[in-house]
Amino acid sequence: MTRPTRTPTTERENPWLRRHPPRSAPRARLVCFPHAGGNAQLFHTWPAHLPDDVELAAVRYPGRQERLAEPCVEDMATLADAVTAALLPLLDRPLALFGHSMGSSVAYETALRLEERHGVVPRRLFVSARSAPHRARPTGLHLRGDDELVTGVRRLGSFGSEVYDIPELRELLLPALRADYRLIENYRPASPPRPTRAPITAHLGTDDPGCDRDDVLAWAELTHTADFALRTYPGDHFYLAQREAELVADLIKDLEA
Repeated sequence: MTRPTRTPTTERENPWLRRHPPRSAPRARLVCFPHAGGNAQLFHTWPAHLPDDVELAAVRYPGRQERLAEPCVEDMATLADAVTAALLPLLDRPLALFGHSMGSSVAYETALRLEERHGVVPRRLFVSARSAPHRARPTGLHLRGDDELVTGVRRLGSFGSEVYDIPELRELLLPALRADYRLIENYRPASPPRPTRAPITAHLGTDDPGCDRDDVLAWAELTHTADFALRTYPGDHFYLAQREAELVADLIKDLEA
């Protein structure tokens, strides 16, 4: 992997990334992309399971948490371009990308941009709870009313959905959820889809109602290498909440392979 010499920015200078915690000289970085309606908080406990010399950088989408006042991004190209630009100062070390659900597609598009525009191939692309982009089946939830949208999300699993029962939080969080669903449901990958030179590992909850196993296996068609693996875990769409330690340990094994 090409490693341009650059000085990492601080979190204050880079609103797109939260580094948990910033390392002065990590040997590698794991960049994590949240699901639709999610935020960087999803990964705040992961560093406890990482080696001391691996830095975690969680992507912070606009329209939530510290960036609540900023407009949400509603198209894939704009979001992937912005994340790619935010990562450029961190390319002094090898990196891997992990995306959960919608974040898998954002991570894939970011990997393509790093490779095609900057000559940087991630050590590995980890995708979770998401069909391959050319096999995804949009649900049209972003066109439905608020109650139907929340119900559709809850069908995937109960993790975090209790916030939509609190009127004040529901009002704050629904715009980001709807914007993310608009983004992912309107996303169309290139045709034919572009493979990356990064190896890919796909992760899937065995009881995930939102992913067909064959559609997840189709991620193998999006890497130029023969290095593809599927890992499964007990649980639904949000299996990673209960299987955090096991999942992170598997990421590290694949990262170091």
